[in-house]
Amino acid sequence: MADLKDKVALITGAAHGQGRAVALALAAEGVHIVAFDVAKTLTYPGYELGSNQELQTLKTECETRGVQCLTVPGDVRNDEDIRRAVEAAQSQLPTIDILFNNAGICAYGLAHELTEDAWDAMLDINLKGAWLVARRIIPVMMAQKSGVIINNSSVAGLRGMNRLSHYAASKWGLVGLTKSWALELAPYNIRVNSIHPTGVNTPMNDGLAALEGATPQEIAERSAGNLLPVPWVEPEDVAAMVVFLASDKARYVTGSQFVLDAGLLTR
Repeated sequence: MADLKDKVALITGAAHGQGRAVALALAAEGVHIVAFDVAKTLTYPGYELGSNQELQTLKTECETRGVQCLTVPGDVRNDEDIRRAVEAAQSQLPTIDILFNNAGICAYGLAHELTEDAWDAMLDINLKGAWLVARRIIPVMMAQKSGVIINNSSVAGLRGMNRLSHYAASKWGLVGLTKSWALELAPYNIRVNSIHPTGVNTPMNDGLAALEGATPQEIAERSAGNLLPVPWVEPEDVAAMVVFLASDKARYVTGSQFVLDAGLLTR
């Protein structure tokens, strides 16, 4: 997809999992990467998130593909961290063409047993964080009258999920942001879409499994129940969808939800 060459993408939650796969896939298309990640374990949900070491190896892997990669440790809940990432991108790269709002957490709990801190962490990272990042990048895209925003939701953004009400609420919220931003930003030639994967084979499954006393496959099957005989899809499958949506092949696609669910929503 030569139309992506020399564009710039800012990716949140870039150190591992889906964010890393997307960064590498875009880099292979000639896209320069701004990799933003909290790069530490948080009190909630408590499993290991991306690390500084993973950010540095991502930088190396991207650069071997012939593109620049800026790595910025930071929390999507912290506007100062976000401002620093955007300013670093603007000072070292020509623009910001693509935003992949990917940073997110997941954890189980019955609605009436969740603590307020757990609810706030889930919504602040998965939903508010996406808005905080976009709020800094939208003016950049408006000024250049072009851009693509892709929000990483979930099948949980299109259906209810047992013991995942706070997670589902955050992912449904991303659909609302997607559709509203698509309306607001279309006059500036900025496209906004959301993607909705089933369970994905990432370190998040390992972290949830450790917390739940289960295997990663059991975690994937518990939260999904796919129609196709697979417990999950791969991060590279998600990356292929993001590359398509970021490219000119999807130039007239906006305000839409793209499902990668192995048939889950057919049930």
